[in-house]
Amino acid sequence: MEIKILEFSEGAKKAEGLAVVIDVFRAFSVACYAHDAGASAIISTAEVDNALALKSTLKNCVLIGERDEKKIPGFDLGNSPTELIQTDIKGKTVIHTTTAGTNGLVNASNADTVITGSLVNCSAIIKYIKKINPKKVSLVAMGYRAVNSTEEDLLCARIIEAGLKGDEKDFSGEIENLRFSSGKRFFLPENRDFSPPSDFFLCTMLDRFDFVLRGVRRSDGNVQLIAEN
Repeated sequence: MEIKILEFSEGAKKAEGLAVVIDVFRAFSVACYAHDAGASAIISTAEVDNALALKSTLKNCVLIGERDEKKIPGFDLGNSPTELIQTDIKGKTVIHTTTAGTNGLVNASNADTVITGSLVNCSAIIKYIKKINPKKVSLVAMGYRAVNSTEEDLLCARIIEAGLKGDEKDFSGEIENLRFSSGKRFFLPENRDFSPPSDFFLCTMLDRFDFVLRGVRRSDGNVQLIAEN
């Protein structure tokens, strides 16, 4: 099994084989919480206009997303797991757009299989990849706004890579230390309204969920996420 770690939207475009598009803070943690909360479907899209167009054609939807980390005007929720778990979305279709993560999903068009990546379902991802046993695995760390490398996405990629190689290294210390590097923004007073400290803890709960979210490209170019074990 050949494993490559790539970054950003360009990395997503280059991804081959089975691609894991990683966005720990916060897109694909939010997607896992949305499925766990009973969403009937999760549709990822790269553009705000696409999200609004989907809402005009689909019933019983909830718009979730961010630009510059903040909730998009006219959307129901921001890209916050804290906000999501406080809202009843059971039976609703989630339409999700973010600066980095959902953009990466849409751009990973050359991969045979695409799944989302986050710390909250890392072991499920490793198990899933081992079951499929692809020749190539592309771990795409989307980074901050898909332009700057981030410790949490690269750490998630390393954890998955280690698991695939049978390395039983303990990463718990590195996960905790994210609070003092890329995760410190969650603890800034000016960010608490849209990016509260609880988001950090919800996004770093290693292996909270036992499923993966596989991306299926729709005829409209957007990507629907299907939960699998």
